[in-house]
Amino acid sequence: MKTRLLRQAQDRLFKQVDVFTDQPYFGNPLAVVLDGSGLDDAAMQRFARWTNLSETTFVLPPADPSADYRVRIFTPGGELPFAGHPTLGSCHAWLQAGGTPKRQDFIVQECQVGLVNIRRDPSTLRHAQDRPSSGQDGGRLAFAAPPLQRSAPSPAVLAQVAAALGLKAQHILAAQLLDNGPVWLGLLLDSADTVLQLQPDHAALKKHGLKVGVAGAHSAQTAPVLIARANREARAFSGSTHPSPAEAATADFEVRGFAAPIGIEEDPVTGSLNASLAQWLMAEGHAPERYMAAQGTCLGRAGRVYLTREPDAQGSAQATSTGSGQVWVGGQSVTCIDGTVTL
Repeated sequence: MKTRLLRQAQDRLFKQVDVFTDQPYFGNPLAVVLDGSGLDDAAMQRFARWTNLSETTFVLPPADPSADYRVRIFTPGGELPFAGHPTLGSCHAWLQAGGTPKRQDFIVQECQVGLVNIRRDPSTLRHAQDRPSSGQDGGRLAFAAPPLQRSAPSPAVLAQVAAALGLKAQHILAAQLLDNGPVWLGLLLDSADTVLQLQPDHAALKKHGLKVGVAGAHSAQTAPVLIARANREARAFSGSTHPSPAEAATADFEVRGFAAPIGIEEDPVTGSLNASLAQWLMAEGHAPERYMAAQGTCLGRAGRVYLTREPDAQGSAQATSTGSGQVWVGGQSVTCIDGTVTL
């Protein structure tokens, strides 16, 4: 059996990229196998366990003719229907390897939740003539947040999770169960400082079986004038030691994601969580229609996620899944390792 497996192995293009950062080793790493053809589920899962990263992806030819490529997303413990940082990181790697989109306005990724549109933020392109088919220009990519289903958690579950996080009732401003493929219990806390000071009981969170995402506004963001998006440059630093004053001035919200049930105590930067948090918080008026979230601060990372909601035809914003009111989740990616892997 061992001889047969070795004989079938082949060299495949491989990249390891850092997502939601423009500085290597400050974001969330992702392993990308750029040709997963011929690999069965067991081989993909084995390699994902070996990389020991939060996610490993395998790029495949699309089954849907409207898609540019298909991606399968694995954690060390299993396959995911969708995840944000693997979406942006895989697209970055595919473009950099010479992938050419079928459309000029979007790159279309196929995954288990369906088709996901990805676009290039024109304000971040180095040259005005750069097009989405260029993977070398350093432009920021953004994916269209999948449709969100949300509901109120039971008081009993909320109390158990609050206890595991060391939170008192007055620290929690709002809570929702968020489902955009992955399921998170989302908590809006009273401040970014509260978010940064959490020391969760990860064993208790694992026992409850819930992934928990927490968000809190940096102090100036709590002012209604900033919720209305006035004078972003004038916001003052709150005095917290996390993060530095310069970083706090550029981040509106601090986010942390605890995923003990899938073997990840704290995720450095989480696209799917930030997507569902933005859809919820914007819809309820807790966040402006454009903001930046910082994540990974307590892990020594400097992840930055850019959230934007498009206005509808009447000029207001509604959190719909397509068309008017679409929420976009953006971030930069950098390639740290480029070569081949034998699989």
